[in-house]
Amino acid sequence: MPFALVALAVGAFGIGTAEFVMMGVLPQAAAELGVSIPTAGNLISGYALGVVVGAPALTLLGARLSRKTMLLLTMGLFTAGNALFALAPSAGVGVIFRFLTGLPHGAFFGAGAVVAASMAGAGNRAKAVSMMFMGLTLANVVGVPLGTLLGQQFGWRATFVVVAAVGALGVAAIARLVPDQGRPAAGRSAVREQLAAFRSPQVWLALAIVTFGLGGTFAVLSYLTPILTDVSGYSPTAVTLVLALAGLGMTVGNFLGGRIADKAVMPGVYAALIGVAAVLGVFTFTSGNKITAAVTVFAIGAVGFMVAPIMQALVMDKAGGAPSLVSAALQSAFNIANSIGAYAGGLVIAGGLGLLAPNLVGVGLAAVGLVLAAALGGLDRKRPAVPEPAVASPALPEPAVASPAVAEPTEPVAEPVAMPRPAAVPQPVAA
Repeated sequence: MPFALVALAVGAFGIGTAEFVMMGVLPQAAAELGVSIPTAGNLISGYALGVVVGAPALTLLGARLSRKTMLLLTMGLFTAGNALFALAPSAGVGVIFRFLTGLPHGAFFGAGAVVAASMAGAGNRAKAVSMMFMGLTLANVVGVPLGTLLGQQFGWRATFVVVAAVGALGVAAIARLVPDQGRPAAGRSAVREQLAAFRSPQVWLALAIVTFGLGGTFAVLSYLTPILTDVSGYSPTAVTLVLALAGLGMTVGNFLGGRIADKAVMPGVYAALIGVAAVLGVFTFTSGNKITAAVTVFAIGAVGFMVAPIMQALVMDKAGGAPSLVSAALQSAFNIANSIGAYAGGLVIAGGLGLLAPNLVGVGLAAVGLVLAAALGGLDRKRPAVPEPAVASPALPEPAVASPAVAEPTEPVAEPVAMPRPAAVPQPVAA
């Protein structure tokens, strides 16, 4: 794997930490900013909204830039957003800065995935993408626990000062290690190329698979802490270690997904979604015991995040020659999945069905993703039959026209066919 992937992984680590550590320092931020915890929750929603809006918007605005320039600009904006958020005087201003910080998230991963795949070459593209996403999953293992601990000891602002420093390190690493891959087509043609990928129904199906398939995972992960404390019997301190175990599972799943995607993309999608549905269903029964709950939490992280590199490889294949916007849109789909899963899980809990009800919601959402994957596989099986006649048909008319050109007495048809073929020239002259 190219060493430049380390630079992309550093950027991904910073982004992952910034996104998820807010949950760990939310009580400290709410207390200092003088708002309730539900109101402070807007600091999480503001970031997610920034991802959804910024992924397509910044990718289109930067369509004329080289991908390295795009990576530098998005990581620079991310760094500035975190630095400003660390200085936020109020919760309202903090939401604005969190929105600003979320804007470059999807565009960075969209451009980074394309750069990683192109550096690795054929046969290793998904593996290279998974190496970049390794930084995102490691953020849940290392960045979030350490950031939470730092916030508890020195205040939440210190956490985001460190996150901004990681972003600055990412900018320096990208500038030094990532090669410049040239500029795309200029002007409106670059934008048209990016938008043209969305004419494919397979691209939309792939985005829907992520939205519902991963939505099932987030339906459970969003309420994992109360499940572990109230059902499994873990203390709040021990829950942090179990959450780190979930992050470790995400890292393993991301690693395996990248290797599976380079071998067989669609079988990997089917296997991952079936695994998500099965593990979430099993968690309904294993959550009552500390050991079995911990093992299942690891498995949820593994099968859930196995989907990410597989789907990243899939959408880049479906996008043709303009994958940046589709790759960025995939990040929007991930965050929509997070919102849908959290909302649906909270809905059944509020309805009095208990803390384990999100497991069944997750199974249902994963099943929807599996149905969509089957539909995508059906389109893929039909599609190869379409281009073959288009390629073969131009070759067929030559023999078909050439033979009547000799046999038919019609002069105007015979001459243009005979001219390019020297062997046929003497026969009309002899006549």
